[in-house]
Amino acid sequence: MKRFYSQSTGCTYIVGIHPVVPPDAVEISAERYDAVIANPAPGKVRAHDEQRLPYLVDVPEVVPDLATQEREWRDAELTSVMWLRERHRDQLEVEAPTTLTGEQFKELLVYMQSLRDWPQSPDFPQIEHRPAAPPWIAEQTQ
Repeated sequence: MKRFYSQSTGCTYIVGIHPVVPPDAVEISAERYDAVIANPAPGKVRAHDEQRLPYLVDVPEVVPDLATQEREWRDAELTSVMWLRERHRDQLEVEAPTTLTGEQFKELLVYMQSLRDWPQSPDFPQIEHRPAAPPWIAEQTQ
């Protein structure tokens, strides 16, 4: 029973079982099939040689995109404090005593705006230059 491998589909085919075999399919040995397709070593990914046969290579190192990571941090930080802003606005609307002082509310709004502006900063995406939350925010979430 002959097994064929197609680089374009990344699949193997057996003549007689599969009614259609892609035109780029090449015969693959049982040994190569076992080592590369059926039981690849951990930390390896498939590559292809000049004959379109698969072989294993080390997984390429992924270099993190710092700008994307900082935007994700910024978005999460904004989300984590929105409830404070909403609670304060709701308390004002229903004329209830507010948990935040007027000054704290202004600090919160300034912090939220600095988070929105962070990607345009010349220091972006350097973590040490992130906008700093007012210290009292941590007390509100405990």
